[in-house]
Amino acid sequence: MARSITGATAGRPGGPPRTGAAAAAVTAIAAVLGLASGGPALAGTGTAGPARTGTTGAPAPVVTRAALDPALVAGRGADVGFAEQEAENAATDGTVIGPDRTAYTLPAEASGRRAVRLTPGQHVEFTLPEAANAITVRYSIPDAPGGGGITAPLDVTVNGRARKTMTLTSQYAWLYNQYPFTNDPGADLLHPDWWITECSCVPGATTPAPEIAKPFRPMHFYDEQRLLLGRTHRAGDRVRLTVPAGSNAEWTVIDLLDSELVGRPHIDLRAANVLAFGADPSGRRDSAGAFERAIAFAKRKHLKVYIPPGTFQVNRHIIVDDVTIEGAGNWYTIIKGREVALETPAPDGSVHTGVGFYGRDAKDGGSRNVHLSGFAIEGDVRERIDTDQVNGVGGAMSDSTITGLHIRHTKVGMWFDGPMTNVRITDNVVVDQIADALNFHTGVTNSVVSNNFIRNTGDDGLAMWSEKTANAGNTFDRNTVQSPTLANGIAVYGGRDNTVSNNLVADPVREGSAIHVGARFGAEPFTGRLRIGDNTTVRAGTFELNWKIGLGAVWFYALDKDIDADIEVTGDHYLDSTYNAIMLVSEWSVKDLYAIPDVRFKDIRVDGTGTSVVSARVKGSASFENVDARNVGAVGVNNCGSFGFPPTGSEFSLTDLGGNDGGGAGGPWLAPWMLPNTITCDDRPPVVVPPPPSPW
Repeated sequence: MARSITGATAGRPGGPPRTGAAAAAVTAIAAVLGLASGGPALAGTGTAGPARTGTTGAPAPVVTRAALDPALVAGRGADVGFAEQEAENAATDGTVIGPDRTAYTLPAEASGRRAVRLTPGQHVEFTLPEAANAITVRYSIPDAPGGGGITAPLDVTVNGRARKTMTLTSQYAWLYNQYPFTNDPGADLLHPDWWITECSCVPGATTPAPEIAKPFRPMHFYDEQRLLLGRTHRAGDRVRLTVPAGSNAEWTVIDLLDSELVGRPHIDLRAANVLAFGADPSGRRDSAGAFERAIAFAKRKHLKVYIPPGTFQVNRHIIVDDVTIEGAGNWYTIIKGREVALETPAPDGSVHTGVGFYGRDAKDGGSRNVHLSGFAIEGDVRERIDTDQVNGVGGAMSDSTITGLHIRHTKVGMWFDGPMTNVRITDNVVVDQIADALNFHTGVTNSVVSNNFIRNTGDDGLAMWSEKTANAGNTFDRNTVQSPTLANGIAVYGGRDNTVSNNLVADPVREGSAIHVGARFGAEPFTGRLRIGDNTTVRAGTFELNWKIGLGAVWFYALDKDIDADIEVTGDHYLDSTYNAIMLVSEWSVKDLYAIPDVRFKDIRVDGTGTSVVSARVKGSASFENVDARNVGAVGVNNCGSFGFPPTGSEFSLTDLGGNDGGGAGGPWLAPWMLPNTITCDDRPPVVVPPPPSPW
């Protein structure tokens, strides 16, 4: 998996760069930055004045985190350098869509479940809350009638001047049909023999086969794009996004705008500069060979590798081992590649290759001492092929660090196949993925994923998957995961002594939830400790189409073995849960085989549930201490056990350790009469939409 698919090897640079080559590299950097005579002003060098109000009538800026008042999520999630503003809170002559949490709809995939729909000639205008010289726009435009996407313009002005035009695209959005999905809206069912929940039938066994409306299950609607504004604008300035008249996009949906003050680019004149080895910062020529020559030279001379500002075309894996590679910053250094079809499949099953930085395969000893920082990776992945190694970062990397990257349009942002140990992944942004943002797959140990921002994944945002070998001693801490279009924000599949803490997870869309603990996918058993603490979930818990019930904001799922470990959930806040806050469940077909023996919940806040605080559909037990709830839509505990309904009570028991307060219209959420195992089984109570979360 962690190999150069094309078989190319790092070439020798032919000796150290001459003085003239070094001077040429410096001159090229200056040209890219606009530092040469007559060049444009460098973004980020302007002086921010005091905050001021925009034109008369401009609304005050509303800054949010996961579409909530930041005070409600203080101390949780990534500390990022940008300010998030939802379009529905801005000035517009367009139409606010949503709220709606129904899968396969545009509002459901929007941050906060609302957005603004513009037609040609309409606009949405944001007031900058702080000085900024860069913006990110999250948007959706229609697909092409036959799939494959379109492009369309979006005009950007600040205070009515300095117009720039962004070219939006839907080429990396719009998937359809059954897993692993297709970008063809007219495709017939990919698996005609699968159960189809919409008609509760198996098409291959039905005469005549039911007609499935096309396009079937559209999803993954959004993409995002970044823009340097060319100068620093002050707080109170107005950024207007306008769909120009005559746009070929029938509509443009704007979800949000992130504004940021990007600093000056990092420059390192002492490192091995890829320009000196033939890299092309214009992106016209493939620079993979130049990168490999720079890496080989740097390793011999014990230098870092430096990638200056520019866009560098790389269409295959760059193999990294015992090397430090630094960019000028992920707004300035962009590594961009095409997805390339292979003439014959690679040994790992890949039928494509593409841009990516890969450690060596674990079976070949893996890589060590790899340090990647300060650049963007932009892939070209438009469909999901699970055997393809087309990830931004991959392979095995021990004793390594990855920081300050911006990764988009790859299959998985970072996929690690262990065994490997001691990797630190911090301060990265991973967006617009076909599958996961990050997956610790097989034997990753003693590693940390911290302060990363993740949005719009096509599968789990962050995952630890202990397939074949247990992941152990890992921590996911202070990350933000927003709007995974499939599966979960954070998932742990088996393993030992792992921690999920201080994260912010919002708006999962289908077949998953915010935090998931799953004995499934052939994972090794849960052993030792699992600690889940001080996380906040927002608008979590999706509708499971097969079971036709709602999932919990945090859900434990015993599918192929017991979940039997030392498990504590402490300090979590579950806000505006669509259905249940907490769910413990097993599959009907194995309900008498597997159990969740003991999970301890302590110091939990539940602010708003569409149905219950706890839903139990499994054998086992849980204890609760200082779990406070309000705005509970149905009975506090929905206890079905394993559906044996014995006269002695449910097969799942609850222990009240004290301090469990609050509830809803149905009374205390954990009433004494429910304990220890009263059957209170109502799988599908009416959903009561709670009020918005508020300070506790």
